[in-house]
Amino acid sequence: MIRTEDDFKNGQVLLVDKPLTWSSFQVVNKLRWHIKQRFNIKKIKVGHAGTLDPLATGLLIICTGKQTKEINTYQGQIKEYTGTITLGATTPSYDLETEVNETFAIEHITESLLKETTQQFIGNIQQKPPIFSAIKKDGKRLYELARKGETTEIKSREITISEFEITNIDLPNVDFRVVCSKGTYIRSLAYDFGKALNSGGHLSALRRTKIGDFSVDDAVSIAQFIEELAH
Repeated sequence: MIRTEDDFKNGQVLLVDKPLTWSSFQVVNKLRWHIKQRFNIKKIKVGHAGTLDPLATGLLIICTGKQTKEINTYQGQIKEYTGTITLGATTPSYDLETEVNETFAIEHITESLLKETTQQFIGNIQQKPPIFSAIKKDGKRLYELARKGETTEIKSREITISEFEITNIDLPNVDFRVVCSKGTYIRSLAYDFGKALNSGGHLSALRRTKIGDFSVDDAVSIAQFIEELAH
């Protein structure tokens, strides 16, 4: 698809498949830089509709120009994720950003127990965000406090999980698919799920597959976007 300078300024919705280890901000910066270079312009608004952690891959909605005004609308839409929870161990960040800090038994975990336990998380539930998150408290991001070893009380928030299914079991790893509301932390779900199984758990892989009607199947890689832009 050929896009002009005016197209980007009037507003585009770009679907990008975010690569592993990249922050959402890095993706925005990369695309903005290439758009500016391609059309030799000094300024163009570019933003993303919903952060994906560096250790997650998948759908990132990028808005340009006037379309950046719609970012909140896209952020508020239902999201679908697939991923892997590793049972029997927890980490302070609830994912692989930090080392394992505690281990637990998993011998008692069966397929039926796993599937029964998912039911506890379906509907409107209270969830505590991870201490390693970008939420601000007293003007500081929680992960900044966490990395300094400081603890702080985090309030639970209501989120909605409409679907939570186990798609493959290869203990200690359990693959899942989840459909949830804005504000859901899949890392917290992994941690809480491990706890509900009388064990422990952390997120070891995550991929965002859908945001509203947008699918990662229709997304392009950063390299594809740059190549299309050049033409």
